[in-house]
Amino acid sequence: MKTVLHKSETRGHANHGWLDSHHTFSFANYYNPERMHFGALRVLNDDRVSAGEGFGTHPHDNMEIVSIPLFGDLEHKDSMGNHGVITTGEIQVMSAGTGIFHSEFNKNKDKETQFLQIWVIPNKTNVTPRYDQISISEIAKPDELSQILSPNPNDQGVWIHQQAWFHIGELSTGWKGKYHLKAEKNGVYFFVIEGDVTIAGQDLKRRDGFGVSEVDEIEIAAYSDARLLVMEVPMTV
Repeated sequence: MKTVLHKSETRGHANHGWLDSHHTFSFANYYNPERMHFGALRVLNDDRVSAGEGFGTHPHDNMEIVSIPLFGDLEHKDSMGNHGVITTGEIQVMSAGTGIFHSEFNKNKDKETQFLQIWVIPNKTNVTPRYDQISISEIAKPDELSQILSPNPNDQGVWIHQQAWFHIGELSTGWKGKYHLKAEKNGVYFFVIEGDVTIAGQDLKRRDGFGVSEVDEIEIAAYSDARLLVMEVPMTV
């Protein structure tokens, strides 16, 4: 078993006033050659956007982009004609493919929005861009690792162009279980959204990240009420 630990306080940090962002992996002006990615997981940003502020229209291509609001509402508009709001308890995915333009703004004028911005390197390039969003709260079950993303359009959750599976765990104090990997030669990156957990013997706290590879299953225990994001991705891209 191979592991990599990224404590919350070791993440890159950029405060632009309207945007307060922590970067698990190298991003924008934060560069750390030892933290470029975990397999196909390229970006994991923990963003706080001030009331009424946001990201103006900007381009992406050949990347699978996942957004998970943690608090508040995020207004989305893109060059595919999509215009809507992603709210707490939902997940949004965009396959940028041959190229898209989009913007994201805090819908609220009186409170900040917090969300996770995640990029996964795809296994296909120059695909037709696509967009989807669903409610996590409708499929997540208490004290289970509930699947919210996969490579299969007919499976539970959203899908992307990669052999990746994401799960969310809303775990009670004292919960114990295992995560069984879906694909050989994949690894799993755990991100503790809230709470205290132990994974493969490693104690983790709020906003800690922990990558595990070269293993078939991983033991997990919650030592307080916890919210855990589990991201299984290929280790070679």
